[in-house]
Amino acid sequence: MKTNLRKPLLGVIAALLTAGATMAHADVRITEVAPWSSGNSPVNADWFELTNTGASALSISGWKVDDNSNSFASAVALNGVSSIAAGQSVIFIEGNTTTAASFITNWFGASAPANFAIGYYSGSGIGFSATADAVNIYNDSGVLQANVSFGASDSSSPYQTFDNAAGLNNTAISQLSVVGTNGAFIAANSAIEIGSPGTIAAVPEPESYALMLAGLSLLGFIARKRQV
Repeated sequence: MKTNLRKPLLGVIAALLTAGATMAHADVRITEVAPWSSGNSPVNADWFELTNTGASALSISGWKVDDNSNSFASAVALNGVSSIAAGQSVIFIEGNTTTAASFITNWFGASAPANFAIGYYSGSGIGFSATADAVNIYNDSGVLQANVSFGASDSSSPYQTFDNAAGLNNTAISQLSVVGTNGAFIAANSAIEIGSPGTIAAVPEPESYALMLAGLSLLGFIARKRQV
């Protein structure tokens, strides 16, 4: 006796894919950090990069950053950028709009690439150590959204940023940027800095892969049932 399982199984697949899109929507990763930049760059300010790995734009209004004190109470506001497009990487630098402008000149020369975005943060109690530190990102409700820690940063010229293009989260990162890898290049003006500010592509969402595989398995099951 044949049983028509097509409709309910298609409903399950639709639910899985919808859930996958929902999880990917609000995912963000810290994909690059330059904790040596306050002491070894003409910009004189540390910076990090956030990448939206979700499927749609992500509002970061009210979000904050903290170092290895790991405390929302000690975190300071992210300013200058309120939304990150799907797949976009955004730079945040310690300072203000003047510091951000200096960063653009140092890394890109006369002008930044199209769609490049940079924000800033400032306040007491924050400053990345070149010896060992961390970056913690909180949403406006104080919920941790992304975290990386790191040991001693590069201490000799050319200075290389920490490259986290793999999108590792809640872990220690140590890989240094290499020219030609993950978009890394030498800063246009200083010529002593290597990184990929604003150019790392979004990393795939692991949960989405799992859900897509589950959906494909169900489609295969449906096809087999129809042949019975």
